Amino acid sequence: MRLGIRKTFKILAPGNSLRKRVAYSLAIARFILVPVILLAVYYLFEMGWIVDRIVNVDAPAATLAQRASIEILEARRAERNYLLLHEASYLAANRESLGITRQIVSQIQELEPQDMGETQKALEALGVYEQRLSTAVSAIGQPGQADADRIQAVVRAYEKDLNDLLRVANLKRRAQLIEELRNRVGSFDTQISETVQAGNPALAPVTADLQTSSQEVLGLLSELETENWKRVENDHREARRLMRSAEWALTIVSAITLLFSVWVSFILPRQVVKPLISLRDAVDHVAQGNGAVDFEIAGRGEVAELARSVQHLIARLQQNA
Repeated sequence: MRLGIRKTFKILAPGNSLRKRVAYSLAIARFILVPVILLAVYYLFEMGWIVDRIVNVDAPAATLAQRASIEILEARRAERNYLLLHEASYLAANRESLGITRQIVSQIQELEPQDMGETQKALEALGVYEQRLSTAVSAIGQPGQADADRIQAVVRAYEKDLNDLLRVANLKRRAQLIEELRNRVGSFDTQISETVQAGNPALAPVTADLQTSSQEVLGLLSELETENWKRVENDHREARRLMRSAEWALTIVSAITLLFSVWVSFILPRQVVKPLISLRDAVDHVAQGNGAVDFEIAGRGEVAELARSVQHLIARLQQNA
């Protein structure tokens, strides 16, 4: 005859019901994921705003300022040609370049309202240049014959000077060569101005004022260009900072989410599976006829209720036996 052994099984089901624990776990997981989504959306909008400002405001404004500087240089070239040759086509070209420059500066005003002071100064300096050019045109009076011999002599000397410089170009550094070329161009402008003034002494103060006005316009446009490129660089640095902040923030929150999910995947199944295994062992013990069983049930919830129901069932079976 087989001897039965009475055995005690502990059914520990801590915490609330399984359904509530699952609901709490999912709520916490969602609560952690919400900052991830919000941070991603925030950084996405910030990056989009910065890129939009670079593409549609700062870079176009800097490019427009550069174009305006080129137009001013074209206007100065046409001005010098007109003062030398007294041809109306050069005067028309000068006024066309000035008109384009004025339009470009107005476009910069629309793009960058914070540069209103600089753009207004540029427009005022442009107006002064136009007034002084009108004065120069009046001083010239009726179209006449320019001093061709003097002009040709200046051009030949300039050409010889450039040829001499190019012969030794290979022996000079690039920066030094560019600087010397700029000096040669400035010297040529000065000599041409002196030639014009020698032919018409009344133009002497006017040409000096024209050069001063054009240099002022160029300086203001150069400041606008530099300022807008600085904004592009600042926006680029801000974008890189946002990228680093996004990487750190999203990495930290993602790591917290991962750790929480790992903790839930270990703790929650253990709290559910372990009491179920104990309950299965108790049922197997009784089914194999190894003796009576006692239950020590702790906790509440679905697993604890199931253990009590099995306890009542086994007790009733043992009584009927």
